[in-house]
Amino acid sequence: MSALRLSVIMPVYNVAPFLPRCLESLIAQTLSPDEIIAVDDGSSDECPAILADYARRMRNLRVVRRPNGGLSAARNTGLEHAAGKYVAFLDSDDFAEPELYATLVAMAEADALDMALCNALYYFEERKPESPVYTDVPASGVVPGAQWLKERLLAKRFLHMVWMHLYRRDFLERLQLRFVPGMVHEDVIWTTRALLAAERVRYTPEALVRYRIPQRRFSVAQNQARLERIVASSEFNARTLAGIAGEQAKDPALRSALGWQLVDGGFSLFHKLEQMPDASARKKHLSRLRKDGWFGLLWRHASGLAQRRRIIRLYLRALFPAR
Repeated sequence: MSALRLSVIMPVYNVAPFLPRCLESLIAQTLSPDEIIAVDDGSSDECPAILADYARRMRNLRVVRRPNGGLSAARNTGLEHAAGKYVAFLDSDDFAEPELYATLVAMAEADALDMALCNALYYFEERKPESPVYTDVPASGVVPGAQWLKERLLAKRFLHMVWMHLYRRDFLERLQLRFVPGMVHEDVIWTTRALLAAERVRYTPEALVRYRIPQRRFSVAQNQARLERIVASSEFNARTLAGIAGEQAKDPALRSALGWQLVDGGFSLFHKLEQMPDASARKKHLSRLRKDGWFGLLWRHASGLAQRRRIIRLYLRALFPAR
């Protein structure tokens, strides 16, 4: 068994204005992580200098540098270096409450958990009041992860953020679970697979992480490229979820809930297409999706009349796109 109890993996990429607050929140933990693996994913701003300065003061901070490959690749690199009994992720523009890891590790140790889950707060940088991610979810006892996932999906209120979770590392290694490189919304498939495999999960409604919602401005070209990536990732996630749902023959309610999640995520793809500044690219995507059976995929997994009506409306728009 590893002598280290907790490894925290923190991907870092061009977040210099926010990185010190994140690192200070790790210093302030009442249960200090045994190792903090900061994966510098090819930052071109002041992040390398900030990390070097903190590494001189934080014995548990280890900086791993790699060429830019995106958040998934950075997290996978962190997993390759992690040695703790438990693994947690923290995004470097967010910050943690002092009791975050003391709470989650105590839960995991007391109940021999595969995953310990907590709540979080949306942090709008003082533009408006903070609000909890989960507003109406009570503390759970120890339950199978599939049960927790099904309950959240049936309630139509589930967020996939991995930094709300603590994982037993040998559980992750047994699953050989890794993030899919190049994807945005990379938490969706990871979290779904992890919960379906976890035998012992427990949730606390304590909001222990602040999830930063920054104001971002993009050029037209940057916005188009960003939306292209989101559309590709949303399509990948939906097609992957279709396969996962098909594996749940023993639990029709869970299979149906996963289908609802697939279709709901599929709807967000159309929202992103509508935001594309390049109208010709938008039309090409709609034509390709129609030819590739996208609407049939959504129809087969739709849950209820409301989703089916929306699919029909979207299909008609794809057939007759606005000029």
